Amino acid sequence: MSERLQPGDTAPAFTLPDADGREVSLTDHAGRKVIVYFYPAALTPGCTKQACDFTDNLAFLSGHGYDVIGISPDKPEKLAKFRDQEDLKVTLLADPAKETLEAYGAFGEKKLYGKTVLGVIRSTVIVDEQGTVERALYNVKATGHVAKIIKDLGL
Repeated sequence: MSERLQPGDTAPAFTLPDADGREVSLTDHAGRKVIVYFYPAALTPGCTKQACDFTDNLAFLSGHGYDVIGISPDKPEKLAKFRDQEDLKVTLLADPAKETLEAYGAFGEKKLYGKTVLGVIRSTVIVDEQGTVERALYNVKATGHVAKIIKDLGL
């Protein structure tokens, strides 16, 4: 089980395929702030709501210097279907091996309907221009989370 990240930690590097199979790395976003969010599964109600919220606020976030990357254990083909079906504009990356999820503390034990299960912990990590963790939020809610991030960042 992985450790949760803390502000001041170096954000773990990653290179993962996007919905079209192209490799995307955290270093591709050097010099920009990056909101990396982790979600359990594409094409599910909560994850769809969250991805749509990020898409709806993408121009605003981008205008304030933030890129947005969503990571799930889904395969690129499912991410492409998710993106196309919901007209998503955020970058979606596939981590079927769950290595990046684990490196960011976004995979582990969680409560689901009163039972302890192993799975994706809905999380958001905000990385600054130098690749340092600015904020690490775990067990976030799918609904209202983007508005909370915008408010907390003072944007």
